[in-house]
Amino acid sequence: MFKVTAIEQAMEAVQDGITVMIGGFLAVGTPEILIDALVAKGVKDLTVIANDTAFPDKGIGKLVADRRLSKVIVSHIGTNPETGRQMNAGALQVDLVPQGTLAERIRAGGAGLGGILTPTGVGTIVAEGKSVINVDGREFLLEKPLRADVALIRAHTADTAGNLLFYRSARNFNPLMAMSANIVIAQAENIVEAGQLDPDQVMTPGILVDWIVQG
Repeated sequence: MFKVTAIEQAMEAVQDGITVMIGGFLAVGTPEILIDALVAKGVKDLTVIANDTAFPDKGIGKLVADRRLSKVIVSHIGTNPETGRQMNAGALQVDLVPQGTLAERIRAGGAGLGGILTPTGVGTIVAEGKSVINVDGREFLLEKPLRADVALIRAHTADTAGNLLFYRSARNFNPLMAMSANIVIAQAENIVEAGQLDPDQVMTPGILVDWIVQG
């Protein structure tokens, strides 16, 4: 199936009020042109699952600054003072999750698991409202899986069938999120014909990807 499309068509999947996963870390490996398209489209009340909210003028921070989000589930917000300001004003709900736990919850969502067990957060505020399970005398928190309606990810190279290669630090959250959303839209720097990628090098198979946008 040919999956390369115009950004306007791909963005039709993103509507007000849905949950969106966005790849990258501090805007590195983040699909910037897809975020710019969201800002231009004017969608609002989104819940975003991502590693962080980047900076006010970069990556996910642009959605924060433009007040398009009602909730974020992230590992930190320290580089974006606007996120903290909106949180303190009650305009934005912020769920902070330890980074490793966040990655594993996303992986669990993609793998169809009921959650993960982690010792991180036992005995702290992180444990509030969560099930504590004792395994062989050691306590673990049950952290539930995360999934999204749409994932926006960034790849280095895609073929026209949606098979993806990621480059360096973009291999952190992007491949996990491609497994954990109902619709996956990938921004790819390079696009080649189907069959040109070495199958042994493909990191995300095309069956998980709905749309490819050049960028």
